[in-house]
This record gives sequence, C-alpha cells and structure tokens, in this order.
Amino acid sequence: MPEARFRHGLIVGKFAPLHAGHEYLIRTALAECERVSVWCYARPDFPEMPSPLRRGWLRQVFPAHLYPQLELLPDAPRPPLDSSPSEVHNAYVRGVLEGWNIHPDAVFTSEAYGEGFAAALGATHRLIDHERRHVPVSGTVIRADPHGQRRFLNPLVYAHFVRRVVILGAESTGKSTLTAALAQHFGTAGVREYGRDVYERENGLLSVDQFLEIALGQRALEQEALVSGQANHWLFCDTDAATTLMWSYLLCGAARPELHALADACRGRYAHTFVCDTGIEFEQDGWRSNKAVREVQQAHILQDLNTRSIAYTVLRGSVAERVAQVAAVLS
Repeated sequence: MPEARFRHGLIVGKFAPLHAGHEYLIRTALAECERVSVWCYARPDFPEMPSPLRRGWLRQVFPAHLYPQLELLPDAPRPPLDSSPSEVHNAYVRGVLEGWNIHPDAVFTSEAYGEGFAAALGATHRLIDHERRHVPVSGTVIRADPHGQRRFLNPLVYAHFVRRVVILGAESTGKSTLTAALAQHFGTAGVREYGRDVYERENGLLSVDQFLEIALGQRALEQEALVSGQANHWLFCDTDAATTLMWSYLLCGAARPELHALADACRGRYAHTFVCDTGIEFEQDGWRSNKAVREVQQAHILQDLNTRSIAYTVLRGSVAERVAQVAAVLS
C-alpha cells in the first residue's frame, strides 16, 4: 500500500442521500490519508432522511471492520443554516473541531467552496471530480428523482426510497400468482409467503412460536429483497404479520405478544394494501381448508384492516385485470 499523503483528512457534507459521488470522494480520501473523519450535517435537516439515518448509511457502506481508519463524527449542537455565508460555516466547523481536538491537514470536497473552507482550517484542499465527470450526479438531482437515479445509489441506501406494497387475501385467492405478476410488470422484486415454507416444513403442525418465526422470517425476506439491487420503486409482498396473527389464533387459539407487536406495525409498514377478492375458483392443493373456511378468513382479514384503520383496495377479475387495477392505484 503506498504511503499516505496526508495524516488526517476531513469530509463535511449533507449526504442526502449518500450516493456514488460521495463514495468516490470518501474512497479517494481513504486512499490518500492515514485517517479520515466524515461529518454529516445540514440545517434544516431532512425530515425524510435525518442525520442519524444518513450516518447509518455511511457506516453500512463503509463498515468499521473494513475501514477502521474512517471515523464518523457525531451531530454537533446548533449548526448554522445551510443558507448562511461561508464564513459562518467555516468558523462553526473550526470551533467544533477544536472542541473535538480534530486537526485535519487535508479537506476533501467536490465543490469550489472547499478552497476557502480548507484555508480556514489551515489544511490542504483536495478538489475531487468537480466537473462530475467520474460520477455525473448530485444530491439535488437524486432527491428530485431517486428512482430514476437509483444506479447512483448503493442498494443499502436505495432501500429507503422503495415503498412496500402488501398483497392480502384468504387462501386460494391468487396472492402468490399476483405478487409474482406485479413484480414482473413493474420490473421489481417480489417477496414470497414465508409461512408456506414453514407450514410445509412442519407438515401443517404449527405452534405459536412458529407463527412468530413466520412473521420474523417474512420481514427478513422483505429486507433481503429491499437491499438485493432488484427492487425498483415498489416491493410487492405476499401477506403480512397481521395475517400471520390471524392464522396463529385460527390454528393455535393464541399468539405471542411479539407477534401482536409485529401485526400492529403493519399500519405504517406498507405504502399500499391490496386484498384479493374470493371471486376465483377455490383450488385445493392438499394444504388448504375449503371454500367455506376461505370466506371466514377473508371476512377476518377485511375486519382486521378496518379495525386497524388501514386503507385498502379490493382486487377483482383475472390476474391481468388485477395487475391493471394495482397499476391504476400506484400511478
């Protein structure tokens, strides 16, 4: 590894969101410095992606065990407004860094203001990709259209902008088929029903603990799909924890408190909820109950959504017709 040019590099930015240009800047600093401090701040902050979230992205993309020389600085009190003059920002940063006993000898930016900023800190300015030739994007452009610019976002970051859509319905209402069809139609990822995996594994004999396992496993599959790089604007999810709670009571007569909590979280977890109507032929696959029980399940699902004040759209017709109905709502 070549000898570092600088002892301590500093990068200050909004990272709203963290994108490939920021990553290039940070990797350049890491290659040139023995130590790099990154400070994420903005005022006003971004309510939809506050600084703790943005620092979390930085640490996810640059994990400590792989980048031990990278230090993420904490929030500091009362930062100046973004619109404040450069002199105000320079004085503020200088004062805070003095209090933290941080004395960088290099400042890395991709902006012209960095020259005066570095001079105020008595440091060398390293201007990186100012013309945006290496990474032709900016935070402003991404905030205006994160989905259109997702190629510049690490999947760990882009996951924040993906909206979950849940497909509900009793057994044999076409949920799984529709979830796959929607994923294909929208060019995105779909999440299968994890409960089916566990149900078949246990030969249909489930305990309250296994229903909790199902709900946790379903969430894990959703998270895996979000960061897979395949998600695009929407993530279509086959069933939710509230439905798993219903099954726990139907088959066990009880449910774990943790499963109740996961079911309660469904209220804010999904951007849209769709319910497949029962107006299709019931198919017995050897695991399902019967048509009459299906109607009981469907009534319970609809009642639960109403009780939780979760808005939903009922889908009817063929798979193609249901896809068109979803597309009309999401448009």
